[in-house]
Amino acid sequence: MAPSFGFGDRTGLATPGHVAALRRAGGSIQPIFAQQSIREMGRTNRTPDGVMNDALAALAATKFFGVHGADADHLKTPQDIERTAAAGFTFFTIDPSAEVDEQADSYAPDVLVSKFSTVGPQIPWITQYQDKSVTLPNGTRISLSEVACKRAAVKYGRAIKLAIDLGKHIAATTAKLGQPHEIELSVDETPQPTTLAEHYIIADQMLKAGLKLVSLAPRFIGELEKGVDYKGEVALFEKSVADHAAIAELLGPYKLSLHSGSDKLSIYAPLARATKGKFHVKTAGTSYLEALRVVARHDERLFRKIIDFSRGRYDTDKATYHVSATLDSAPPQSDVADARKLEQIYLGIWSQTPAGLGFTEPGRQILHCTFGSVLTDPTLKGEVFGVLTGHPATYEEVLSEHFAKHLEALNDGM
Repeated sequence: MAPSFGFGDRTGLATPGHVAALRRAGGSIQPIFAQQSIREMGRTNRTPDGVMNDALAALAATKFFGVHGADADHLKTPQDIERTAAAGFTFFTIDPSAEVDEQADSYAPDVLVSKFSTVGPQIPWITQYQDKSVTLPNGTRISLSEVACKRAAVKYGRAIKLAIDLGKHIAATTAKLGQPHEIELSVDETPQPTTLAEHYIIADQMLKAGLKLVSLAPRFIGELEKGVDYKGEVALFEKSVADHAAIAELLGPYKLSLHSGSDKLSIYAPLARATKGKFHVKTAGTSYLEALRVVARHDERLFRKIIDFSRGRYDTDKATYHVSATLDSAPPQSDVADARKLEQIYLGIWSQTPAGLGFTEPGRQILHCTFGSVLTDPTLKGEVFGVLTGHPATYEEVLSEHFAKHLEALNDGM
């Protein structure tokens, strides 16, 4: 079970840089090059076939013949599965977040009882866990109390059923096509961290249903915001991951997956250590931000135009993302005369600070969240692609440097 790394590509032009980074960093981490969620495809007017074809063409051009995967990310419906399977994807990330009760952690006892009376009859598995305890391989004990089990049932009961249904549809669809498949389950898009009891129940139910679970993405402790380094106590993160990894070892083994994984340099080595190399890291928007770095260095006028446009879209586009930046946290481009300083404010430079090893600038989040608006704007899209296709060597170089740091930090933990 090799560690793996997903290189998301929202432009279809980033794969040569991803390959260069992999070669530059070395190590044993296996790549996933074709990776995009249905939501991202919708926001960029791309298709599963287009994502796959762009990646495969770039791999052929760079003469990359190694093992690699293709991730159909954040799948929510049978139709999503069928479209991506038909395009040749073999790694399927199930996202049942629409059926998660995100308020369950805050329900008072009487409210919890009332909620459970509604969902409980539909959840036959609760008696398998209630009032039991589990000792993990690292010695940590999980108490599956009545309250913990009822809260897990209210929070995740419908989501588990949907995940199993989608997993079975993946198996049936790929069987008809004569293709292999692997499944990742994503339960990370919740406000509260996934408890050990919740992780144990969710994974156990997936495996008992016979699904080919190769990785699971919990909602880890701390803040994993888009575009910036981890916010939280790194030592506590590593301890928590070690407990989640012990569940994966006991039930699987399967890998732990870190979503919103780009730019989290301070926790890569701890993640690799705590999981003993059984991890998957998923990145997406950071390759788009590096595309804008190419724009900043070759067309300052366009970069300033994109900043103005993105600031106008940010409060709307950030709705589906976990970010803390506000428009007041980064100045308008007209207030910054120096082009290099403007690049630093909105795209950042690698630094080692008490706050982290990588990017901390809030301006990155303003540009990160507005990728779909930029890449579907009839004028801006053409101008951005004109710069990228006109300067492919720059794009490959910035991506190579950027992702080599990611991969090297993960290698340091193994």
